[in-house]
Amino acid sequence: MRARRITANLKVADVGTAKSFYSDFLGLSTDEFNMGWVARYTSPDTGANVQLVTHDATAAEDSVISVHTDDVDGAYEEARRLGYEIVHPITTEEWGVRRFLVRAPDGNVVNIVRHRD
Repeated sequence: MRARRITANLKVADVGTAKSFYSDFLGLSTDEFNMGWVARYTSPDTGANVQLVTHDATAAEDSVISVHTDDVDGAYEEARRLGYEIVHPITTEEWGVRRFLVRAPDGNVVNIVRHRD
């Protein structure tokens, strides 16, 4: 699998309440997306970003990072072949991403995702 980008997923109680710290204090913009339960904040100057997540909308467990790849289906097959625990099966979500969640050997849950073109 080839990772194109990795985004940290920070657990927050409420995206709206956390917004001012990440946008006002850290200077991250709020214009990428906000779905209520997940929002991405990005620096307009550097592209550094973070996702704030209250809970995953469809998976039973929350992920600590999102790994963006062009071949999510290939990554899914590779994870299965290697015997990694699939926490959330490969799914095309209603918000347009194709993804699955896998547990790393250290216990962290990782969201492997491909955004629509």
